[in-house]
Parts: sequence; structure tokens; C-alpha cells
Amino acid sequence: MNISDSMLREIIKEVLAETCKKENGEDFIKEKDPSGVLCIKTQTVKCDPFDPGVPANVRLKDVVTLEESPRLGCGLLEIDHCAYPWTLTYDEFYYVIDGILEIIVDGRHIAGKAGDIMHIPKGTKIHFSSPETCRAVYFTYPADWANAT
Repeated sequence: MNISDSMLREIIKEVLAETCKKENGEDFIKEKDPSGVLCIKTQTVKCDPFDPGVPANVRLKDVVTLEESPRLGCGLLEIDHCAYPWTLTYDEFYYVIDGILEIIVDGRHIAGKAGDIMHIPKGTKIHFSSPETCRAVYFTYPADWANAT
């Protein structure tokens, strides 16, 4: 069996990626420099199902720990052809990777597309929505967004 150079490179890349995941104790690739600088390979992040309290196809994954970033949280959100209500008890930014992320507030639709940045202030009552499959990075302040009041 002959293995091409490109196939060998792909195999080595996959083995290294899997080794990096296991060393970090994560299920995605996160490179950590001794200085504290992180590099998260978002294409390797697999989001977990998230229950927003209503039927919706939503997945998310926090990608930094409170030890790594005690003030600012970060993760990935995936919304697939659905909408759900949410009240933010924290400030949040979104960077839309792909798809369309709609924020519905007081009946108004604010749509972000790939490359757009959206900010939702603390205390805002919204509906997250996407008419298609959307993937976005979120940044929260404070970092412990799930327990913020």
C-alpha cells in the first residue's frame, strides 16, 4: 500500500490533535502557553446539548475555565432552525462564525451574519433565533455567566 505525502500529513495531524486533546483534559484542542495565552481551535470544539427551557435545538460549550479566565467567559453557541427566550443577567458579546444569529428584542429583529459582532447588555430580555444553522463565539462578563445575577 502506497501512502501519499498528503495522506501521511493528514494522519500525523489527526494523531497530534488527539494527543493534544488528551494532554489538556479537554475534548477539543486548546493550546496553553506558560504565560497564560490560550489558542482554542474552534473547528475542534463539539458543543453539548443545552436546555433553554423550551423545545429548541441549541448546543453550547464553554471553552475557558474560571481558573484560566476568572473575569471573562468564552464559549461556542450553535442554534439550528429555532428560537428561544432568554434574559441576560450578564453582558455578552457574540462573534458570528457562520449562519445568521438573530436577536429579537421588543419585536425587533437584529440579524448578525458571518463576521459580525453583536453585544447584548446585561438585563436585556430577548429571543435568540436562527432561521438556519448558526455557530457563534460568545464572550461574557462576568466569566461565571451561569450564576450571574
